[in-house]
Amino acid sequence: MSPAKISVRGYLVSGVPAFFLASWGVAFGFLLLSPGILSLLTLIFTVYGLPLITYRLHQALWPVEEGLSKMIGPDYSPWHGTHQIQLVYIAFPALETWLKLVPGLYSSWLRLWGSEIGRGVYWTPGVEILDRGLVVVGDGVLFGHRSGMAAHVITPRDGNLSLLVAKVRVGSGSFVGAGCYLGPGCVIEPGAMVPAGTNVRPKQIVTRQDKPS
Repeated sequence: MSPAKISVRGYLVSGVPAFFLASWGVAFGFLLLSPGILSLLTLIFTVYGLPLITYRLHQALWPVEEGLSKMIGPDYSPWHGTHQIQLVYIAFPALETWLKLVPGLYSSWLRLWGSEIGRGVYWTPGVEILDRGLVVVGDGVLFGHRSGMAAHVITPRDGNLSLLVAKVRVGSGSFVGAGCYLGPGCVIEPGAMVPAGTNVRPKQIVTRQDKPS
């Protein structure tokens, strides 16, 4: 990837994870030097509120659109920006693991990022979601241990990198087994069961009768 072909905005947004880490360090130092409710709330805000607000502001200015685009070039990739904003949670999954221990809390967290999440969804602590604002989940879905989903895929094409962005859709009453991974644009129809260890390909549709390999 030629650095000259990356937009200036792309370079700047690459520094967002380091900025978040620095803000966490400052907030933690504030808590150590001046323990109290204010310093504790400041730390919580920097860890959970600051990335979320940054993401929503970014979405308002440069919304991520579903479809195909090129990663290398002078144009800014909004998906790349949102990925950098979420990178701290990908790097430190424990920050979200505890949210899954409280019924409804992780679902509410995803809704704040822009996802559509139904009622009574069960998330095992090891579930991984890479694109927090691009998930649609119905009611009563169960996600098995270390299952995950990504609403994007990057593939080499014609000397460039092709980016596909498409929401992951999981219908009500479906079951996603342990170790499954759901690709961009895939649809798990209501009541379908995805066997453990299944990789659901981009844009694949899984029905109640399917047994994907």
